[in-house]
Amino acid sequence: MGTTFNRFDLVRLMLASWVFVYHAIVLSSAQPGGAIEGWLAIMAELSIQGFFIVSGALVFGSYERSQGLVDYAEKRVRRLYPAYAVVILVPAAIAAVYALQSDQSVMDVLRYVGANLIFLNFLEPNLPGVFEGQRFTEVNGALWTLKIEVMFYLVLPLIAWLLARLGKYWWAGIGALTLMSFLWVELMMSSESALAPVLGRQLPGQMMYFAAGIALWKIWPIARAQATWFGVTGGVALALSLLIPGLETLRVLGLAGLIAGLAFGPGPAMNVASYGDVSYGIYIVHFPIVQMLVSVGAFTVLGIAGGLFLSAILVVLTSYALWWWVEKPALRRDSHYKIISTRKALS
Repeated sequence: MGTTFNRFDLVRLMLASWVFVYHAIVLSSAQPGGAIEGWLAIMAELSIQGFFIVSGALVFGSYERSQGLVDYAEKRVRRLYPAYAVVILVPAAIAAVYALQSDQSVMDVLRYVGANLIFLNFLEPNLPGVFEGQRFTEVNGALWTLKIEVMFYLVLPLIAWLLARLGKYWWAGIGALTLMSFLWVELMMSSESALAPVLGRQLPGQMMYFAAGIALWKIWPIARAQATWFGVTGGVALALSLLIPGLETLRVLGLAGLIAGLAFGPGPAMNVASYGDVSYGIYIVHFPIVQMLVSVGAFTVLGIAGGLFLSAILVVLTSYALWWWVEKPALRRDSHYKIISTRKALS
């Protein structure tokens, strides 16, 4: 197995799938407020935090390999924005047609497009006449994390510059980022403001996970060589953080170790991206697809198992279409994902 081997593509696919299953259960009201929904909510939260760790590692590595800020920015925009824009514009176009044929205002559609295209989803999460009367009316409630991703992309050059200036105190800088993040979360948890829970989930609060990813990139060869140890200790730390009150601070270390163990551990390569990197697509398309199926009564007719199965088929097919028709064409020719998927197609 080569020195470049890793399973980060598989890890991201697993994380996106957990979020999809959680939203399918919640949006379909299969067990509102029940134990299964609560357990899946924890798994979805861990999945999102795992996404941030993976992003911290891979995007920091991408930044270090870039020829400058313009090169770095181009790679980020090409990877993230074309598919994101399609996911915003397609439902908006459908809603606009409906609005023109009814008494709904097209201006509401334009407000949705304007807010969401610049990642301010919270300003206008709904479209007129779309998913009204359902348990949740948001068109795509999974997109709130994209704002945090983009904010991280914007501050990463500054973080990298500061860490480089610290020299032998590099790890002190990572510690400071993590501590700042923990303090922000604690401050929001102790606040009586109605906005505190929302603000606690934003970038200052999530920076600990990006910082863990940056640290993982720093010790990449060590994590690869000691993958089993990382995975076992990470799994134990994560379990303790979930089971014992007061040990929540172990979560970030546990997640980072477990991800490193899964990515670098012994076993088959399982290079899922060779068939197309659909993890991002699954994440950004699953919510409106499940909402659509709920609105037409698919979960009522087919039951939760049948609804999940149909949702999964549509989500995977849509994600592959998004990859081959939008994401892959937008990437540069030297993109890792473009190269390996093209190589597989040719073979």
